[in-house]
Amino acid sequence: MSVNVSRGVIAVSLMMVLSGCNAGSLGSGLGLPQSQPGNAAAAAAAQPAFVQGFCPQISLRDGTAVYRTYVRGKDGDAEQVVFQASLADTTRSCSRTDTSLTINALVKGRLVAGPQGKAGTINLPIRVTVMDGDQELFNEVEQYSVTLADVNLPTQFIYNKVATVPGNASGTTRVFIGFEQPKKKN
Repeated sequence: MSVNVSRGVIAVSLMMVLSGCNAGSLGSGLGLPQSQPGNAAAAAAAQPAFVQGFCPQISLRDGTAVYRTYVRGKDGDAEQVVFQASLADTTRSCSRTDTSLTINALVKGRLVAGPQGKAGTINLPIRVTVMDGDQELFNEVEQYSVTLADVNLPTQFIYNKVATVPGNASGTTRVFIGFEQPKKKN
């Protein structure tokens, strides 16, 4: 019987809260300060209204999600790897004004020492490019420092880059993140 009474009390309480939500002004029936119509109009006039509906996806370009270094002159020899870094999961957030789109791009990475690795700080060349179709809107390479404290333990890191592009970027805009690969010597 107490279960039925409890359900009834919960149902009535829920109906009271919902009716308070529909009473017209924010906070009525909940003991919260009620908004004044004049204040809401002034606040709306101060901030231009827009709907945030687009935040470009992030992609890892083929062949750029792994970065490996070797002892000088020993490229390709697995026993001569100094370290290997890789990029995996990505996420982003965006904010827009009437003239610009600001993208905060994040990517998770991992750094592992190879057989020739040593503890220390390693600079990883990470490139972020924003493309709108065939048009490049942003392109930057940054030397990102990651500390490898122990050669026997991998290190995880989060890299983030804020890129601001024109606000008229289309729905085909994409963000590409990857390691800048060393130039091959002939």
